[in-house]
Amino acid sequence: MTSPHTFHIPVLGIGFSLDTAAKVARYGVSSVLSIVDDQIIEQLRQYYCRLRGERYQPIGSDDPDPRARRVTAYLNLLQQIVRDRCEAVRSAPFEPGSDITSYFEMLPESSADRALYTQMVLCKDPGERERLQQQLRGLVRAGDIDVNIMVKVDKDNYHNGEKLAPEFADAMAALRGYAESDLHSAVVLSAGFNRRLARYIEQFSDFHADEHGHFKKRITLKVSDFRSAFTQAKMFARSGLWISEYRIESGLNCGGHTFSTDGYLMGPVLQEFTERREELRATVYEVYAKAAAERNLPVPAEPSFRLSAQGGVGTPEEHRFLLEHYQIDSVGWGSPFLLVPECVNIDAETVKKLAAAGPGQIMSTGASPLGVPFSNLINSAAEISKHQLAESGRPGSPCPKGFLKFNTEFTELPICTASTQYQRLKLAEIDEQPMDAEARKAARTEVTERACICRDLSGSLAQNNQLGTERDRLTPAVCPGPNLVYFTEVTTLRSMVDHIYGRISLLKTRSRPHMFVNELKLYLADLAQKLADEARAQGARSADDLRTYAENLKAGIEYYRGLIDGLGGTYAQWKSAFLEEISMAGRQLEQLLADSFLEQGNSGVAEQGV
Repeated sequence: MTSPHTFHIPVLGIGFSLDTAAKVARYGVSSVLSIVDDQIIEQLRQYYCRLRGERYQPIGSDDPDPRARRVTAYLNLLQQIVRDRCEAVRSAPFEPGSDITSYFEMLPESSADRALYTQMVLCKDPGERERLQQQLRGLVRAGDIDVNIMVKVDKDNYHNGEKLAPEFADAMAALRGYAESDLHSAVVLSAGFNRRLARYIEQFSDFHADEHGHFKKRITLKVSDFRSAFTQAKMFARSGLWISEYRIESGLNCGGHTFSTDGYLMGPVLQEFTERREELRATVYEVYAKAAAERNLPVPAEPSFRLSAQGGVGTPEEHRFLLEHYQIDSVGWGSPFLLVPECVNIDAETVKKLAAAGPGQIMSTGASPLGVPFSNLINSAAEISKHQLAESGRPGSPCPKGFLKFNTEFTELPICTASTQYQRLKLAEIDEQPMDAEARKAARTEVTERACICRDLSGSLAQNNQLGTERDRLTPAVCPGPNLVYFTEVTTLRSMVDHIYGRISLLKTRSRPHMFVNELKLYLADLAQKLADEARAQGARSADDLRTYAENLKAGIEYYRGLIDGLGGTYAQWKSAFLEEISMAGRQLEQLLADSFLEQGNSGVAEQGV
């Protein structure tokens, strides 16, 4: 569970980080790939087999277990690629520009391995220098090849109209594919809790500790607040499963699907994890140890877990602050790596648009068929094509992947809300309903806003590597977080790592507030939208929820006031601008509530001051 670096690359869409490990793991950098799309995974396996001159044996859709077997085969190939490339690093000469030189020069200054490398560089004695070089070669470690499963994407599957057994559902089969691979790494479970998936994990021995207390495969929970982490961890513990890492992500200041988490801000959430870390370990361990013993499984005496954080981090000072103030073990840098083509799959047109994107081009949209807000580049090829199709009377997608088929409004078997089939049926229904022109337009737009993200989020990958049979009709989409607007240059792995560790700066144009301030602004905008929506709907239950949301924001602002007061050392430079932004946000919240329908009958959220 130790890493040479203090950062990791989180999962990026479907295809962007699918083979990132092949490109960065040899430098000790850990990354996460999505295993939702077994079709593109199989195509990429074929690509790498041909690239390496190896025999490719297809796993067709007629295979008894195609999804799981495709995932397993690809992950095993990816691991072999990483091993081969790591071995090449170890055998490279210590000379400027070589892979082994890059490996050690990219390490953080705090690294003992980097210090030993510096000692070798300064050494004048040839014999001692050779001894140090051999020692350094033995220290080269590959970054982890972690996988992500978005647990909501667990569609049941059918064959000849008959529903297949639960283990052939999408998330279940993907999990099985990972579990049966040779990887020693972690599965990152995101977007909530899937009870049947959690129970299914118990069946695979790699997720249980061996007699030495080691886990071949670990479980990482991506969470946005302490309470949900605590609850989920205990549920897993009851099945004799230990959570090895809690990955804390901002609900809104991130890419892809966003979740507003009832107004829980990242700073207070991190503080709660820091203060209750031992309570979390001890309480969950008690449940875990009992369940493991009942199953005659080895019970590690003192299992540990890591805390990681991600979402909107953009400066080396923010990176270091998370490590030092909250004792975070690793910080995720996601969206900025979309500007590093040597690390991710991003086509030339899309990366150019990302580098030029301002706040008006990266926005929360309704593009996801899951009905969850989706941070999106709104001038991507996919978005342009989607709107053109809708305007020409041909809305929707032919649904070539089918991973998000959950809707049964009009059909017996589920279909996707981004599909042409669904959108035509829904638009016809809207046209038959009595409503004014403005309401009809809004209702139609909500329908046609849904996009084929299953296909388009792997569009860059397919285009760059010439995968599949429809390369000429690809319309890539990309789902960066809002933090990317502050990065305006296409860059290299070396430069991005140097930026993370403060050796250079890639932020050269737009003035950038602190990551906590940026997130707070997103929450204020989200609350304003929710208040406007609720004012039209007049739902009492939601009004109570919104009051809770506002109270949580108020508590978060007060937390930041206290945090600012205690800042010292190199972080003291934040005080003035941070305090000004937080005070302004407090006034905005007060005014927002004063102008809203919540003021009537409220006990005075606004009057209490912020």
